[in-house]
Amino acid sequence: MTLRSLHLAALCLAASILAGCAASTDVESRDFLVEQNSSLAPVRSIADERITKLVNQTSAAYVTLVVSDSEKTRDATSARAADRRGKPATSGSGFVVDGSGYVVTAAHVALEKGNSVSARAANGRVYSGTVVDVVPSNDIALIRLRGYSGITVNPARNACLATGNFIYSLGRPHDQGNTVRVGSVRSTSFGRPVSYGKFGYPDAIVLELGTEKGESGGPLFNEQGEFVGMVVSSVRDGSNRSLNMAHAIPAPAIARVICRNVECSEDWRRLAATPESGCKSL
Repeated sequence: MTLRSLHLAALCLAASILAGCAASTDVESRDFLVEQNSSLAPVRSIADERITKLVNQTSAAYVTLVVSDSEKTRDATSARAADRRGKPATSGSGFVVDGSGYVVTAAHVALEKGNSVSARAANGRVYSGTVVDVVPSNDIALIRLRGYSGITVNPARNACLATGNFIYSLGRPHDQGNTVRVGSVRSTSFGRPVSYGKFGYPDAIVLELGTEKGESGGPLFNEQGEFVGMVVSSVRDGSNRSLNMAHAIPAPAIARVICRNVECSEDWRRLAATPESGCKSL
């Protein structure tokens, strides 16, 4: 793996979206490019071996996605199989939250309920699925994969983060392979809503961590390898230049979407009951 150090010395001004226009729990060998984005000395000092161990611990739950339009938008009378399958509309990243095949990604990746999904899992196989819930106002979507059973993310016992905390994300930028972003928490609150078309979120964790298109929906972890949020957007200035920062939806909001669709575990129920406002003072 390669480690590149990227330093940040700018304030956040604007956000832009990152999406592009298991029958077995065996994990394939996946290479990850590691990029370190934090300027904080404690984060820079974390050894490559420690990061490698964390990635090995959490990457089995990470998937990459291609989303195609739903059946209702296709020509059902077409004789061509390709027409009936629909055309790819977006791609992004995601993560498994329930062993029976439920995956979470960003709403602006999933687009709408009923869309078809192709997901490459950690075992190297590609699974078909369907978007079963979309929350445009908080940029969260839930997908159900068919025939999949596998390893899930481990929800944090305490999802509240503090400024300076070490975090890392998993995702797949369109011009690269699987990528680990190593960074830190810049702020627990962005302080205002963000919207892009019909999607958006009321607030977000601000990360000192640069991201690119294709990483929307990627999982965010703390230094114990516990799930604490989902990456949804990069942060840019008024000239659309990257500031090496990103926004993430906090885990409690994601847990509430999971628990209204799935018979969720005690860990997810605990997170769903956590008020996000209680974390912002840290």
